Amino acid sequence: MKSRWSDAEARQSCDRYAPRWGEALALRVYTSRLIGAEADLVMHGGGNTSIKIARENLLGDRVEALCVKGSGWDLDSIEPEGFPALDLSWLRRLRKLEALSDEEMVNQLRTHLFDATAPNPSVETLLHAFLPHAFIDHTHADAILALTNQPDGGELIRRALGDRVLVVPYVMPGFRLAKLAAEIFEGTPDADGMVLLKHGLFSFAADARTSYERTIELVDRAESFLRSRVRARSTSPARSADTGSASARMTQIGPVLRGLLASPSGNPDQPHRRVILEHRATPEILELLQAPQCASLATRGPLTPDHVIRTKAHHLFIAQPALENSDALRRQLTDSIGSFRTQYDGYFAEQVRSKRVTRSKLDPDPRVLLIPGVGIIAAGKTRKDAAIAADIAEHTLRIKADAEAIGRYEALDESDLFDMEYWSLEQAKLGKEVEKPLSRQIALVTGAAGAIGVATCIELAKAGAHVVLTDLDETGLERARGKVTRIAGGSSCTAVKMDVTDEASVSAAFDRACAVFGGVDVVVANAGIAHVSALSELDAGQFHRVLDVNLGGYFLTLRAAARVMRAQGTGGNIVVNASKNVFAPGADFGAYSASKAAGHQLGKVAAIELAPLGIRVNMINADAIFADGDTPSGLWRQIGPDRARSRGIAPEKLQEFYRERNLLHAEVTGAHVGRAVVFFASNQTPTTGATLPVDGGIAAAFPR
Repeated sequence: MKSRWSDAEARQSCDRYAPRWGEALALRVYTSRLIGAEADLVMHGGGNTSIKIARENLLGDRVEALCVKGSGWDLDSIEPEGFPALDLSWLRRLRKLEALSDEEMVNQLRTHLFDATAPNPSVETLLHAFLPHAFIDHTHADAILALTNQPDGGELIRRALGDRVLVVPYVMPGFRLAKLAAEIFEGTPDADGMVLLKHGLFSFAADARTSYERTIELVDRAESFLRSRVRARSTSPARSADTGSASARMTQIGPVLRGLLASPSGNPDQPHRRVILEHRATPEILELLQAPQCASLATRGPLTPDHVIRTKAHHLFIAQPALENSDALRRQLTDSIGSFRTQYDGYFAEQVRSKRVTRSKLDPDPRVLLIPGVGIIAAGKTRKDAAIAADIAEHTLRIKADAEAIGRYEALDESDLFDMEYWSLEQAKLGKEVEKPLSRQIALVTGAAGAIGVATCIELAKAGAHVVLTDLDETGLERARGKVTRIAGGSSCTAVKMDVTDEASVSAAFDRACAVFGGVDVVVANAGIAHVSALSELDAGQFHRVLDVNLGGYFLTLRAAARVMRAQGTGGNIVVNASKNVFAPGADFGAYSASKAAGHQLGKVAAIELAPLGIRVNMINADAIFADGDTPSGLWRQIGPDRARSRGIAPEKLQEFYRERNLLHAEVTGAHVGRAVVFFASNQTPTTGATLPVDGGIAAAFPR
């Protein structure tokens, strides 16, 4: 590991932050980001840093303050606001106490902030406070953990890093650990750092650069020591290190796994609590999964205890998966997940019995599955959560293998892991988060680049869904994806070029949804085209083209949706965007009206056929949506002039004509259609086979 320090970048940080926050905190931000940029040092909120400064209070007194990383901030992107300042002299006085509960510790931290609106300080704040150094850096360096997570971890650390690095036995983060670390440091006050066994590394100094570069130096020494002792990894000849094959298998396995990992919600209107999946299959991962020791390592705990909150204590290893037999593989996955749940229930029961505590049991489902020939599959309530679990699992797989290669990987025992997983501070968060109507669901929308399509995607994203945008127009598709990203973040959506008239293209788009998110729960058949011509003059090729897109496209989309939803076994929602023209066709609009009426009828048939699977199919009949914000309707841009001529009005008056002809004189927007889709998709009523007009009220088009 090499230092990333740059004098020029340090000056830039000072120029940006020092005028308001002071040079010391500006450099604290800079070196914290350097640490956060190294995945081998910290991951996803792990680790923390601090600085001690003098600060003026409201009365003008100069007092000592501790600025420490706050909850919700990642080191790689932290800003000065991410370092809440606390009254350091008060924190140090707390050391006189014999004991301090976690709840009271949090209370003391909150009540001694300089700014009551600041984020919660790190749970390791007192450890930073009890040490005397101005700058303190705490990391969960992979190389350090590979050494500490051994039966003789303390001795390995001493041999790798020398006597100027202290070794602290494992104690759960909080008051006890802070006191113990301070006592050990005071026995060797010239130490450069300390290693907390099975937890991580602390380094410290009087200035930012020295503290940061001590971290890098110590980790580099640990890496060198590890390399010098690692035996060649023992792996079986890879049956399949082919990442392409692994990705193809994920498209088949993903929906099955999502169904098996779905749990009862207790809500009859939304009976399933689903998960989002994240897949990883690099050549290194596929090779590591073939190693003979991988099954054993999966049952041993995480690298550092806070990982248990993201990944649970153990990963689920699927031995000799029946990859060439889908029915046998489903049975294998069903049995393995069932066994994992049973073992977890036993672990929970034993821990609460032996500790004589009361806890609210978390779900017993695996967060990480290791499948040879497929890769790592992680589950979470969002793709971001699943990706975090996958990142941790990927590092864990590699470091466990290295640790096993120099000795025997040994994690914390189940009692310590239970204390972290069921930490009272974590338990206090349960039930406080209110999920959105479509949280944990995946929606695929065809024709997503158009006015109705992009608006529908936005409304689905607002409702919590992960969105797969599909369209033939790649430029428009990317523009639409950008709009959804601004609403929900880049990890919550993906864009796929898809031609609804091409079987292979439709199948590939649904496969992509399964590869990226694990499956599909909501499908909106929206892509469509129109052609204006009297029947007597209608070109047969144009007629068939409209049918191919509007009817054939709906058919292929419905068929692909049914395939994926059947594999998941958790029901789903399909919404067909039909048209006001289904019930009230217009002159010179025969091809469009016929295709939409046929698509509408196809939706009704699908509602009948798919109801036994818990899949609801409903139709929306919209009218005259010309644009959504700055996204024009491609259909109306194409046919608008011809429709104006058919109506005998000027083209610029067409939109006003359609608005004035409905009973409410309403301008119908794509967002209105999107909200109707969300209504159906969120199962607010037990409805299937229904038609919902979104047209401002067209009496001739009333459903009948």
